[in-house]
Amino acid sequence: MNHTKKNKLPLYIGIPVILLLIFLRFGLYFLKSDGFSGLSMLLPILLLCFILFALCTCGFFAAWVYQDCKKRGDDPVLWAIVVFIATPFIGLLIYFLRRSEIKATCPACGHRISLKAKYCEECGTHIENKENNGVMVKQETHHLKFIVAGIISMVLMLVCLTGFIVSAATGNGVNTDVTSNGRVWNLGTISMNYDTYLNGVWKLDFRSASDGFVKEQNMMVDDAETQMLHADISCETVPDGASLTLWLVQGDVSKSFDVTNLSDPLEYSLSEFENGKIHVRLQINGVEDTISEIYVK
Repeated sequence: MNHTKKNKLPLYIGIPVILLLIFLRFGLYFLKSDGFSGLSMLLPILLLCFILFALCTCGFFAAWVYQDCKKRGDDPVLWAIVVFIATPFIGLLIYFLRRSEIKATCPACGHRISLKAKYCEECGTHIENKENNGVMVKQETHHLKFIVAGIISMVLMLVCLTGFIVSAATGNGVNTDVTSNGRVWNLGTISMNYDTYLNGVWKLDFRSASDGFVKEQNMMVDDAETQMLHADISCETVPDGASLTLWLVQGDVSKSFDVTNLSDPLEYSLSEFENGKIHVRLQINGVEDTISEIYVK
């Protein structure tokens, strides 16, 4: 027994360590980039905790299923994987509908038989009525520690998910200011055909978007005194009151242009800005079927 526990010890330690390294890499990547810019640290922490507790929930219930399968003579590895991948909600439902009853061993031939069987179906040996003799295997919930840990993880997972949804829906801790030098986060949606940025050229083609949706692309200014922003934008569908605004933001400097109905491509000098990164943003308010091509040259 002690030897078995020692063999499983690296597994119990290794899996949490691997998960921890994955989450640390995820966090370090965003901290080094602008991934958390414009976003309260509470939101990514809640999201990260939600994922962590979701994995723990799946893991604990999968561990319980593993032990239950061993007790019933089923394939424990297969069912543990099914419960982990299908999530406990679906996986446990499938397992409880499918799992076999607990069986005993025939004292004569060793064949596994039902606890209620009177004769062995393999060799025909008469089986004493174990229930009357008081030796029927006691039916009880085993490995409660896995179930309790799974339920606690599930509750914490739902708490983190609720906190994340409420914070995101109310806009608390989310930067939606189009003039901000930080990253702008959207609470709406956009339906796009394509969005590419290759060789310094940003091409965007979208069908529709939520009112106020901001699509942005960071560009580099190498020589602000001589370079210009070029924008060729065409809005096919413009309902009454709809508009499309182009924003240039760098530090405390922000410029806006109404590009809803451009007769000619827009060319604007960047002499008011400095060399370095500049935020190029399109604020969408009702326009549809829009194609744009923007670059600095």
